[in-house]
Amino acid sequence: MDFSLNPEYQAYADSVRRFARERLADGALARAHADTYPWETARLLADNGFLGIAFPEADGGQGGTLMHAVLAIQEIALVCPRSADIVQAGNFGPIRTFVEYASDEQKARFLPDLLGGRKLISLGMTEPQAGSAVTELSTTATVEGDEVVIHGSKIFSTHSPEAGLFLVYVRFGPGTGGIGSVLIERDTQGFTVGQPSRFMNGEHWAQLYFDGARIPASQVLLGPGGFKKQISGFNVERLGNASRSLALGRHAFNLAREHALIRKQFGRELCEFQGLQWKFADMWMKLEQAQLLLYKAALEGEHGLPSAQSTAMAKLACNEAGWFASNEAMQVMGGMGFSQESLVEYCVRRTRGWMIAGGSIEMLKNRIAEGVFERSFSQRPPKAA
Repeated sequence: MDFSLNPEYQAYADSVRRFARERLADGALARAHADTYPWETARLLADNGFLGIAFPEADGGQGGTLMHAVLAIQEIALVCPRSADIVQAGNFGPIRTFVEYASDEQKARFLPDLLGGRKLISLGMTEPQAGSAVTELSTTATVEGDEVVIHGSKIFSTHSPEAGLFLVYVRFGPGTGGIGSVLIERDTQGFTVGQPSRFMNGEHWAQLYFDGARIPASQVLLGPGGFKKQISGFNVERLGNASRSLALGRHAFNLAREHALIRKQFGRELCEFQGLQWKFADMWMKLEQAQLLLYKAALEGEHGLPSAQSTAMAKLACNEAGWFASNEAMQVMGGMGFSQESLVEYCVRRTRGWMIAGGSIEMLKNRIAEGVFERSFSQRPPKAA
């Protein structure tokens, strides 16, 4: 059994690496710490085919596979971690669910700007009282003729301060079967984007308010009964999260390795101290283990969507490996690793956030256990007799 990339994938990874070193290396540190979304870089990446990598050519995509998208995120993140966020936003997350289920009319209307690096789509899923328990959402959608009226609010929506389009989970009726989703443009009357806030990892978000926001029925993405389809698409999002987590762990590892080879203390290079050697051994092993699970899930999705079990295991392994490697790399580099003069502290903050976003590691463990026992385990208390 050969665990190396096949010639096609290796050639693609090599080409992405060359592009990243030539076009993205300069300014990587400044890009990571900039407060604004890097629109110029987004257009550069779009022009070079890094948005919509695994989307059909008929939709304006590149006609590649999930594996191509994963490789692109990894290679770009090893040079410029912030640019990898753009690749993720243009291939995974809400845009992936949109492409999977949108009508031809919806695609023609919104995809050109999204895939051209001119517009962002944000996901409205989490609510103040419905985080991991997403089926308890209360944002309502009421059909009135050829319009849909939205009431409710959402929080923790990444890119919401900059996004021009929002994919919002809504409730058309009671129960899980009543959940669907709609597409809402930023300038919709009755829809307000609140004051920007910031996560610890530097990403921005804003609360979304829907006070009788009216949209045409043509902007319903999935109507009642669409929840399971949405979650299937959301499983793919986890590969983007996993790819970035692992790649930023490797980025921090590489910086720490270089530091340990040239930095001297007590008259010796740091790499000569056994205590640090063990740190690097642990980091490398965890990164390599997680890499195999990520590739397994990505390859599983070459002819459809990967299973929830595979994506859960890949995200969990990559979240933990990326965070562990970044955190250990910061410890190895001491004050320099803790300083914003290096990208290591950036990698630490980003990887820590992804252990929560896209399904917390605790929820992932619950999902994996369901696969182990081949049955579901409700987290809700039993109903009264």
